[in-house]
Amino acid sequence: MIFNCKKKQAEQLKASFGKLKDESFSFELIEKYFRNKDHSESLQMLSDKTCNDLDFDELFMFLDRTNSKIGQQYLYNKLREIPSDSKHLELDEELITQFASDSDFRLEIQAELTKLDQRETYYISTLFQEGYLEQPKWFFVMRLLSFTSILSVLLLPFNLKLVFVLIGVFIINICFHLWNKKNLSSYSGSISQLLILKRVANHLFQHENLKKINPILTESIKVIDQVRNSMLIFKLESKIEGDFQVILWSLLELIKILFLLEPLLLFGVLKRLDTRREEVEKVYSFVGRVDALVSIASLRVGAEVNCIPEICEENSRIIGDQIYHPLIFDCVTNQIVVNDKSVLLTGSNMSGKTTFIRAIGINVITGLTINTCFAKSMAIPRARIHSAIRISDDLMNDKSYYFEEVLTIKDMIDNAGKGTANLFLLDEIFKGTNTIERISAGKAVLSSLAKNENIVFVSTHDIELTDLLEDEYELYHFSEIVSDKSVDFDYKLKEGKLKNRNAIRILQINGYPDEIIEEAIALAEELDRNKVLES
Repeated sequence: MIFNCKKKQAEQLKASFGKLKDESFSFELIEKYFRNKDHSESLQMLSDKTCNDLDFDELFMFLDRTNSKIGQQYLYNKLREIPSDSKHLELDEELITQFASDSDFRLEIQAELTKLDQRETYYISTLFQEGYLEQPKWFFVMRLLSFTSILSVLLLPFNLKLVFVLIGVFIINICFHLWNKKNLSSYSGSISQLLILKRVANHLFQHENLKKINPILTESIKVIDQVRNSMLIFKLESKIEGDFQVILWSLLELIKILFLLEPLLLFGVLKRLDTRREEVEKVYSFVGRVDALVSIASLRVGAEVNCIPEICEENSRIIGDQIYHPLIFDCVTNQIVVNDKSVLLTGSNMSGKTTFIRAIGINVITGLTINTCFAKSMAIPRARIHSAIRISDDLMNDKSYYFEEVLTIKDMIDNAGKGTANLFLLDEIFKGTNTIERISAGKAVLSSLAKNENIVFVSTHDIELTDLLEDEYELYHFSEIVSDKSVDFDYKLKEGKLKNRNAIRILQINGYPDEIIEEAIALAEELDRNKVLES
């Protein structure tokens, strides 16, 4: 029976490799490790604003092929933490290649990792990231009551009257036992999962190639072993099935009440774990990293076109061949070559400008974090990533769209001159204000952002900006094909600025009255003539 279960599990794991997960995602729990982690040594922690702009949650659901909740939390953190160097890439790639090519090895590792796929596993990170429950000042009373129970049991054969002492202590202990149940429930899941984590880590560490991740992990595993026996009490809260188990559980519960085992062991374990946070995190990170690498191997097998990027440490360039947005089915691919310059995109609505900007941002993120880009080939800079794509009014704080955009772009300006390369992604800069000021302020801001080895990708409907920025920005555009009765988009990136204006023609195709179309055309021609005269 056990053999059949293992065989079935292996078949399921093998069939799911390279495929999307078919499960719900609890981001509140997935983010728990990331939210509490120290990111001071990283180049950048992606902001919630940038993640919202780039549809990060949807991206994560596509990228995540992990087998454990620990791996899921670790991968989420990895994707939001831009590293300052590439020191682990060689070993990571070696292991990813082995996971992709050696199915027997991978299936063994995956089978172990699935043991950490319970919801309670999400809370292991709290054991080394969050504060513990402190002992109440009157905790010595419980020690005294426990000692009294032990002494009474030992002396009972010599003095039967001590049974009354035991009954009295037992009644008092019931109150403390029930008080501690709430405390126990807060930690029973995470601590019992910590025991499973220790066993899984121990198994994974038997493989010589995985030992390279942390050669001294044995010391950290031993630390968890030191408190293992005390933690076994947390495994006794399992489901009860059958009359015999009910009787056994009841007897055990009476013993725990009589000697106050649960509160004494709980606070004892917490005290020891509090001094071993670093070791617990090392074991957690080891298992999480292994699972994340399996996930990356699965992602690469599943994605039809992907590549390992060339990461440019000393110059700012983005070169992409057949680059695409991974969340768009059958996405049109594009090529881009940017050397020490920024990019200004023009084009009508729905032509592909914003999608392309998002594709650039996503590929730089995945390239820097999981060494994987969705393109035939890709060269990217090591840069911080900032965006102003999806902006809305903040009615709760009485902030208009324009004011929100002003604050977002001010943050970009502050980061632009800090000495580290940045990638700035903007969609329709200052579209919340009037034309003259929008163009004037937009030109000044975009010129400023493009300095100091920064790269800017910005879209605009303002053709005037293409003339003002042609010396600082590479000009590209997206265009549509307008026929008598339809508008078709090819979503192909083209060099130069947009020359055809089809907005009024699109109104005509969609049945706008003739008098509106005629007046709009006449006004457009008059404005063009005035512009020529002014120049």
